[in-house]
Amino acid sequence: ANEKDTSMNDILGYRGKKVIVSGCFSGMGEATAKILLDLGAEVHGLDFKESTLPLASFNQIDLRDPASIEAGVAKIGGNVRALFNCAGIPGGTRWSAAEVMKVNFVGLRQLTEGLLPRISANGSVTHIASIAGGGWPAHLAELLELVATTDPARATAWIDAHAELIGDGYMFSKEAVQVYTMSRSVTTVKQGVRMNSICPGVTDTKIMPD
Repeated sequence: ANEKDTSMNDILGYRGKKVIVSGCFSGMGEATAKILLDLGAEVHGLDFKESTLPLASFNQIDLRDPASIEAGVAKIGGNVRALFNCAGIPGGTRWSAAEVMKVNFVGLRQLTEGLLPRISANGSVTHIASIAGGGWPAHLAELLELVATTDPARATAWIDAHAELIGDGYMFSKEAVQVYTMSRSVTTVKQGVRMNSICPGVTDTKIMPD
């Protein structure tokens, strides 16, 4: 009976598995980290603000800064079962459009690409996009140009050259996450790694006042 109970509690298969959660300080990222801890996962957190959760490790990173992301990835050694990209900031308030794009897409992509070689077969990557990114079909040609940039510097240059299209950055960044997910997932699956994005609607988190 005890063996059966343990199996049911670990129905998602995370017990003892190393997982990484970006944006673990608050909101959906904190909720994700708590669920994974309850499931018995070895949770490593990344965020700009320090988490108070009982994580296996926490490393401060700034998703606007490529060097910070690279250092954060390097501090988490070994193979990883899953990456949950939950970090994000809203547009039109405290941050510029370029900063929103860097955090929500450019930094997310760099973090993902840095960790992909270490994600084991049958592992996964999940990005939090948004229902706000549902307009991607109307901008597909431009989004594919952005997704095709090969590094943060080229992506930033593209963003700077398309300020009018990007607006405050939020909707376009979430569109970019969706298109990146769709285009990249067909290659990651060949190494046994599933990549998906989820698109929540309005959710009561700490960014709501913005």
